[in-house]
Amino acid sequence: MLTERQLLILQVIIDDFIESAQPVGSRAISKKGDIAFSSATIRNVMADLEEMGFLEKTHLSSGRIPSEKGYRYYVDHLVSPQVTEGDKKLINNVIQDGFFEFEQVVQKSAQILSDITNYTSIILGPEVFETKLKQLQIVTLSSQTAVAILVTNTGHVEHRSFSIPEEISASDLEKMVNILNDRLHGVPIVRLPEKLNTEIVDVMNKYITDFEKSYDYLKAAFFNDNPVKLYFGGKTNILMQPEFKDIDKIRSFYSMMEKEDEIANLLKDTTNGIKVRIGHENKVDAIKDLSLITATYQLNDEQMGTIALLGPTRMEYKRVVNLLNTLSLEMSDALYLWYKNNE
Repeated sequence: MLTERQLLILQVIIDDFIESAQPVGSRAISKKGDIAFSSATIRNVMADLEEMGFLEKTHLSSGRIPSEKGYRYYVDHLVSPQVTEGDKKLINNVIQDGFFEFEQVVQKSAQILSDITNYTSIILGPEVFETKLKQLQIVTLSSQTAVAILVTNTGHVEHRSFSIPEEISASDLEKMVNILNDRLHGVPIVRLPEKLNTEIVDVMNKYITDFEKSYDYLKAAFFNDNPVKLYFGGKTNILMQPEFKDIDKIRSFYSMMEKEDEIANLLKDTTNGIKVRIGHENKVDAIKDLSLITATYQLNDEQMGTIALLGPTRMEYKRVVNLLNTLSLEMSDALYLWYKNNE
C-alpha cells in the first residue's frame, strides 16, 4: 500500500512523463505549486518508488520514468476519467439524424477517435456470428455493368461493381436475386455458403436457364469476401511518437497491421467494459511496447463489436478511457436505432 506522499509523487511523475516524454527529476517536481516537499524528500520518495518497481531510472539523466507496473497502478488507482466538452461534441456528432448505414458510423468513429487522440484506432465491426443477411440487390448501371449490394441486419453494406457476361441475361439475374432474398433473409453470414451449396442450388436449377454460369458468377459477386470487418484510423500516428524511432519496432507494428485476422482475434478476446493492456500484458509481440485500450459496443446487452486504441505506454489514460466509454455508449445507441428502424 502506497502512502499519500508516494501516491502524489507517482501521479505527478506519470502525468509529466505522459505530457513530455522526458524523464522527470526531483527539482522539476519541487517547483510545482501543489508540491510542498523539499527536493531531498522527493528524491527519497522516488528512490522508494523505484525500489518497489513503480519507477525506472534511465541512463540519460537522473530523472525517472514510469515502469509498466507504475502505469498499471496509475490506471487502476489514480486515473479519474476526464474528457473535454469539445471531445464530447465531436463524439456526439458521430450520431446524426438520418444516417442510413451503421457502417458509416463505424468508419467515422474510427477516424474521429484517431484524430482527437493522435493514436491508432481500430474498430471491429459487428460480430460476424451475429450478423445476418437482410437484403441482396443488383443495380444495373448499363447493359454490361452493375453493382451488387449486400445489406446485413447490423447495418453493414457491401458494394461491389462487376461486369455482366453476355451469356447471362438480366432477367436471370433478377430471378436469382429474388430467390436468394426469399430463401436467405435472416440467415447468419457465416452459414451462407452452406445454404447456397445445398437447398438454394435445387431451387435455382429449376428456374434459371443457364444455371451453373449464372450461379457461380453471382456467388463471386456477393460472397467472396472475408466477413470480418476492421476499420482503422490514424495508422501512421505511431510514427509521431518519440518512442518509435526504432525501424524494427515500426516494421513489426506495420507487419501486424496487415494481418487483419490476427487483429480481429485480438479484439474479439475482449470482455464487456473498458480494458487496458499495458506493454507486456499484450499477447502479441508487435505491441509489447504499446498500450491497447478496448471498449465494447452492444445491441440489447449482447456484445457486437470492439473499439480499440493503440499508442505508447505513456498514453493520456485519463482522457482516453473516458473517450472510449463515451464512444462505446454512442455506438451502442446508434446500432439500436439502426436496428429498430430497419426491422
